[in-house]
Amino acid sequence: MRIHYLQHVPFEGLGHIETWARQQGHGLTATSLFGGEPLPPIKAFDLLVVMGGPMGVYDTADYVWLTPEKRFIERVLAAEKKVLGICLGAQLLADVLGAEVYKNRHKEIGWYPVTRAVGAQSQPWDSLFPEQFFAFHWHGDTFDLPAGAIHLAQSQACRHQAFFYPPGALGLQFHLESTEQSIAQLLFHCGHELAPEPYIQSEGDIRGQKERIAPSNERMENILNFLAGS
Repeated sequence: MRIHYLQHVPFEGLGHIETWARQQGHGLTATSLFGGEPLPPIKAFDLLVVMGGPMGVYDTADYVWLTPEKRFIERVLAAEKKVLGICLGAQLLADVLGAEVYKNRHKEIGWYPVTRAVGAQSQPWDSLFPEQFFAFHWHGDTFDLPAGAIHLAQSQACRHQAFFYPPGALGLQFHLESTEQSIAQLLFHCGHELAPEPYIQSEGDIRGQKERIAPSNERMENILNFLAGS
């Protein structure tokens, strides 16, 4: 499988997705949008991965590549290519599918539990998403569920944590791809956001839960294997 990913900032890369792709022998290419690189032809890949970033989908005046990126994602969806959107990537998916994206009531930063939604109680989702699991979060925005999408997961702080849009687009607000290194990068570049709020953990609390990384990565692999085989 040929995988292409869109990267919005230097410090938010693929994390464990890259490890999985290399182990599986999949082709891997990238567009660094922050570096002004051009978007590829849609025929050049089978799966598009849209990564996270500290900007919002509405920050088009500050990030001139956001609007072309949205049009590109629209064309990828129209071509019925597989798409995985993570954090900002999920918000971009929701946006191009016509749903509203806006500030959530709470920022959610740290390791918080995610609960499987009613729409995910049947195959294949019940095998990919446990009834409850911990995931790493770093987001302040949320989105309405796009029309025609299946609601897959929620948390106490944020109702719409994951959705599937047929035939092959998956949006994850949380991070299952996180590694110890990628979390350290977020703490270094975005640590100023760690304010004393209800759903924001301290740096010590975040770093102290590294035993949650391996189970998260395993869930990410299961999702990637599903997308690769579907």
